[in-house]
This record gives sequence, C-alpha cells and structure tokens, in this order.
Amino acid sequence: MGFKLEQVVPWGRSLDEYRHMFDLRPEDLKQRILDCAGGPASFNAEMTQQGYSVISCDPLYQFSADDIAQRIQATYPVIVEGVARHLENYVWHTVQTPEQLGQIRMAAMRQFLQDFAIGRQQGRYCLDELPKLSFASQQFDLALCSHLLFTYSDSLSLTFHLDAIRELCRVAAIVRIFPLLNISGEVSIFLQPVMETFSQQGYEVLIQQVPYEFQRGGNQLLQVRRID
Repeated sequence: MGFKLEQVVPWGRSLDEYRHMFDLRPEDLKQRILDCAGGPASFNAEMTQQGYSVISCDPLYQFSADDIAQRIQATYPVIVEGVARHLENYVWHTVQTPEQLGQIRMAAMRQFLQDFAIGRQQGRYCLDELPKLSFASQQFDLALCSHLLFTYSDSLSLTFHLDAIRELCRVAAIVRIFPLLNISGEVSIFLQPVMETFSQQGYEVLIQQVPYEFQRGGNQLLQVRRID
C-alpha cells in the first residue's frame, strides 16, 4: 500500500510537466484550454507569458494569494515526507530526491502565486468546482484535469467521476485526464467503469501513453471526446 492523503491538497506543476503529462503538442497549446482543478500550478502563468489562452478553475481560488501560500507551506512537508517513505513507488530519473521534488514544485507554485492576483482580475483564474462548472457549452477546445479524478478515488465516488467527466465534455471538445492511478499508485477502480459508461453513451474513449512518469506506472492519460 502506497502513500495516502485524506483530502485534496494544493500542489502545483509547471508548463513543462503539463506538456509531458498531457502529451501537449505545439498545435494543442494554440487551442482554447481549460485547466480544471488547476490548483497552484504555474501552467496558466507560463502559458499566458507565451501568448497562449488558458483559463484555470479551482475552489482554491476563493482564497487570497497569502492564504494559498500558507496552505502550500503546510502541505509541503506532508507531501515530501510521504514520498520519502515510499521511494519505491516513484521513478527517480528527472527528479533525484524527494527534496528536489519539493524544490521543483515550490518553484512552480511561487510562479503561480506571483501571477494569481492579476490573473484573477483578468478572469484567467476562476472559482469553479466539479462536478458543475459555470462555463458555456463547448467554450474550450481542450480541457485538462491533473491529479484529481482517479487520483482521489478513495474520497471521490464513481458517480462524481461520471458527472465530472460528463461536465468537462460539455464545456470542451476534448478532455484529457492524468494520471489513471490513485494516490497510492494503483490503477483507479473507477477507470474501467468510466470507460465502459462513456463508450456506451457515444463518446470516443482511449488510453494514451505519455512521455511522463513519476508515479511508477503513471504514464498514461484518458482522453474522452463526444462523437457528434
């Protein structure tokens, strides 16, 4: 049994990690992108700096940058110490140690914190929460959801997963979810029923290998697209 968390925690990743987690090609970056449950990732900040269009949504965005920074500081030792207790569950190639992992994540989250106030004013960070979003139908070309669905299978039900993915498909033409493992590093018990349900309901559903693996075996995403 691997590392477990009792609740969703603020822990952000960089544009480079997003590119690899979601196998984002140059043409993908030019699309209208929703980063759903984006948390304190620097993806939006970095994409905006490069002239791309991203909206991020998360219930975390109800808080101020100072409040989020405090929650990140409280989360940091929990994550780093938890990873250190389960070294065998991770692939130590691009990242060598739990401490280096913490440094990389903190760098991304500092970039988010520096961008958050202006990004919220510009409407790039929206207070919104699955399984119900306020965006218009097909407002986005691509919706990304990282480390929420499937990751928290112990606390989010199958019904939640189905409703959330259906809602993401409402607001975006293509939905990509990464990873397919739960926080303990096991394939989510909801993956198969999710795939069967959406296939039966007229969606194109596929598992895709990606050029990213930190959780051992966590090198696949799920893509869901409605076939009209």
